[in-house]
Amino acid sequence: MFHVREEISPAVLLVVDFGGWYKADSKASSNGNNMSDMIQHTQVSLLKDVIVPYTHLLPKLLLSENQKRQTLLYFKGAKHRHRGGLVREKLWDLLVNEPGVIMEEGFPNATGKEQSIKGMRNSEFCLHPAGDTPTSCRLFDAIQSLCIPVIVSDNIELPFEGTIDYTDFSVFVAVNEALQPNWLVNHLRSYTDVQKSKFRQNMARVQSFFEYDNGYPGGIGPVPVDGAVNHIWRKVHQKLPVIKEAIVREKRKPPNVSVPRRCHCT
Repeated sequence: MFHVREEISPAVLLVVDFGGWYKADSKASSNGNNMSDMIQHTQVSLLKDVIVPYTHLLPKLLLSENQKRQTLLYFKGAKHRHRGGLVREKLWDLLVNEPGVIMEEGFPNATGKEQSIKGMRNSEFCLHPAGDTPTSCRLFDAIQSLCIPVIVSDNIELPFEGTIDYTDFSVFVAVNEALQPNWLVNHLRSYTDVQKSKFRQNMARVQSFFEYDNGYPGGIGPVPVDGAVNHIWRKVHQKLPVIKEAIVREKRKPPNVSVPRRCHCT
C-alpha cells in the first residue's frame, strides 16, 4: 500500500497506535529499508488522526460480579517481541519467579481464552508492556475484566483521551523504573484495598467506551450511545477545526519558505 500513501495520508486515519507507522528499527534497517521508504511522522499525527480501541476478546465483567482477587499481577502473551517490545522479555525475567505474579506464554485464542478470563478476573493488576507496537488488545481485555492495567509503554497513545482520564483506573510506570529489580512488585503492593476498589469503580464507568458490539444479531441495529463507534465519530468531529487551521496555515506560506509541516493535512 505504500504506493497510495500520498493519496490516503491527508485523510483522518483511524489507527490503534502509531507504533508501526514510522519508527524505523534495526530489523527494517537490516532488510535494506530506510526512512524514505517509511510513512513520515507528519502523515500520521495526533493533530488529525484518531486513536481507536482494539476489539477486546474477553467478555465484560460487571462490577457487581467482581469477586476477591487472589493474584497480585497477571500477564499472558508472547515473551519475545521486536522494537519497543524488548522490554517485555526483560520484565518477564524479572517477574516470572515473584510470589503473587503469574506470567503465562500464549494468547487468548480458542484454547487460551478461558485461561485468560480466569487469570484476569482473579488478579488485582494486569501487566501491559509494549509489544511489537506500544499497545494491544490486552489492555482492553483487562478493562473489561476490571483488572487494573499496569502500563509499561513510554510511547503509548490511548483512545478517547480528553474524554477519558486513564490515570483514574490505570497505573503508568516508566520503563526504566519497571526494570529495576523488585521495584514494580513493591510499588503495586503499596496500593491499598480502597485505592484498588476506586480504580475498579472508575473502570466500570468507561467499559462501554470500548464496546463495538451493539448486541443485535449480525450487528444490524442502532449503535450504543456510549459505545466505541459514537466516541470515534465524536473524536473525528473534534479534529476538524484543527485540521482546517492547519490547511489555512499551509496555504498562506510564501513560496520557497521552509516551515516544518504540522501535519500531512492536504
